Amino acid sequence: MNCVILQPSYIPWRGYFHQIYKSDVFVFYDDVQYDKHGWRNRNRIKTANGSSWLTIPVRSKGVVKDRVLINEVPIDWTKDWARKHWMTIKQSYGKAPYFTTYAPALLHVFEKRYEMLADFTIELTITVAGMLGIQHAKFLRSSDLRMPGARTEKLINILTHLGATHYVSGPSAKEYLEEHKLAEANISLEYMTYDYPEYRQLYPPFDPSVSVLDLLFLTGPEADGYIWKVRA
Repeated sequence: MNCVILQPSYIPWRGYFHQIYKSDVFVFYDDVQYDKHGWRNRNRIKTANGSSWLTIPVRSKGVVKDRVLINEVPIDWTKDWARKHWMTIKQSYGKAPYFTTYAPALLHVFEKRYEMLADFTIELTITVAGMLGIQHAKFLRSSDLRMPGARTEKLINILTHLGATHYVSGPSAKEYLEEHKLAEANISLEYMTYDYPEYRQLYPPFDPSVSVLDLLFLTGPEADGYIWKVRA
């Protein structure tokens, strides 16, 4: 059984969804330390003025401290961020061929007022995965599994608990993953290779690392041909 364990992110890029596609069980790694300057609450889209950041504001006073977990981070709803993000997305992609196909379901998620960041980003990710045609993956949250340990030990505890035999990881994990421990647990390891073709974006030059919404709005049902049908 193939498993991926990955931190929840805000409208991530296509490589994230490639990992979801490769998994039988996808675990949102939400009970690890929140990184303030990572991808948990922000991502980039293409606009007429170039790539632009969309950042979800979070309540930091007394909350975002050194050891706060991802699932403990609340959204700051004193700011009108959701409406502004959606308007930016609409202004940037309103003329894209498949915007109207996917906009209603996405807007439905943006209109919800989740208290916690992870709840919002996880629902949005699962919604987009369905739009990409991913139906086989089972989604779980590591906070519900309550596995002990840190780094590789925690990953192995999750994998063993789920009965996983194959772990699919992003290439950046090579810096810290203790591969021998996975082998000792009889879990095979695969590192992702991100090698995707370009597609026609509304606003050249091509940027390969923006949110998957760019690919979805521009290629629609052919989006999988620019992700896993290229490199399964």
